[in-house]
Amino acid sequence: MKNAFKYGLKLLVVIMTGVILTGCYSHRVIGLLQEPGKHKIPEYEKDTVHEPYRIHINDEIIYRLITMDETISKVLGANEGINTQYANSYRVYDDGTVDFPFLPPVHVEGLTVEEAQDTVKAAFREIIPDADVKLALYNKTFTVIGDIHSGEYYIYKENMNIFEALAMTGDLMNSGDRRHVRIVRPNGNEEPEILEFDIRSNSIIDSKYYYIYPNDVIYVARTKDSFVKLPSYAGFLGLITSSVSLLVSVLNYYTTLAK
Repeated sequence: MKNAFKYGLKLLVVIMTGVILTGCYSHRVIGLLQEPGKHKIPEYEKDTVHEPYRIHINDEIIYRLITMDETISKVLGANEGINTQYANSYRVYDDGTVDFPFLPPVHVEGLTVEEAQDTVKAAFREIIPDADVKLALYNKTFTVIGDIHSGEYYIYKENMNIFEALAMTGDLMNSGDRRHVRIVRPNGNEEPEILEFDIRSNSIIDSKYYYIYPNDVIYVARTKDSFVKLPSYAGFLGLITSSVSLLVSVLNYYTTLAK
């Protein structure tokens, strides 16, 4: 009986040690907007100037042309002398230009959407004096991959930030590595820029890591110790209960043998 008790005690120590080592995901590990300096949370410099997106090669552009010119209206199939045309998307070629109907190639690479709109409108007004143009970026999306709900998502507002972007995906998994979130940001024909940051820090607000741009790829890796972590305290308590039940069963078994 004594041997059975000693064996059971050793087994309990082993199990409880495993439970302690396993643990759960704490606020320190997965909590957002934590103060820098605590638990090695980094602090990032403020970058309050939000740079507008500049058009890259291979971007897709859509536009709307409005004019009272009857000739142009007939060509474009407008009604009542007013033309409102949403064209198919137009790709920015390798030389940075776009081919719009009635116009020679228009250079838009490196321009903001507003600057490109003014440039295209000025080009149309050389042949249509009252032309007005509304221009937008067609491929206004970002992509998320890794330990998160992967997919491609549409940027539905100006100046979307990283928290809003991740909320669209349903948030990060508990096993996602919040210390090393990466954003791969294309730079036209140049190599993409890779931004790495700790999303737990509240200092990323208004930093260079805060805003999401079209064509960004957000990557969240899985933490190395995720396979020994429990998703919740309910799971933690369940493991303890199972361990105690196992110990009782073992003790009962050896007690029966001793008889």
